Amino acid sequence: MSKFKKKRGETTPTVSTASLPDIIFMLLFFFMVVTVLRESELMVKVQVPQATELTKLEQKSLVNYIYIGRPVEKYQKLYGTSPRIQLADKFATIQDIPLFLEKHKITVPEPLHGRIMSSLRVDGDVTMGIVQDVKTQLRKSNQLKVNYSARIRTDDLK
Repeated sequence: MSKFKKKRGETTPTVSTASLPDIIFMLLFFFMVVTVLRESELMVKVQVPQATELTKLEQKSLVNYIYIGRPVEKYQKLYGTSPRIQLADKFATIQDIPLFLEKHKITVPEPLHGRIMSSLRVDGDVTMGIVQDVKTQLRKSNQLKVNYSARIRTDDLK
């Protein structure tokens, strides 16, 4: 019997990297699922006006966006340079607004129907005639919650 043991071969085991690819793929799938891509391509120029009193929208899934502006250069040959309305990914007319609102309403759970809001993103150079027509059509469609998009004023607010 010996009092001393030899410490041959007693090293700490290395960390196994066999599960590392599984963890990486799990993170990849997580970010692919939670990433929100742009819902629609902007086909009109929209330079929203500046404002000082702004409030942030809480639930963006309850908001349907209506863009009003002049077509971007690649669409000007086909649609001209007069102000147009864009609903989702296509140009539309005033008469297309009720169907657009109903399609959006179907995607929202029924208890939240009363909280649906329309956000008008209007170019600063557009005349109010087309905006007034859109607002009238929203009223006729019983969409009374309307929001105007704006960006914060950056100069001194004295």
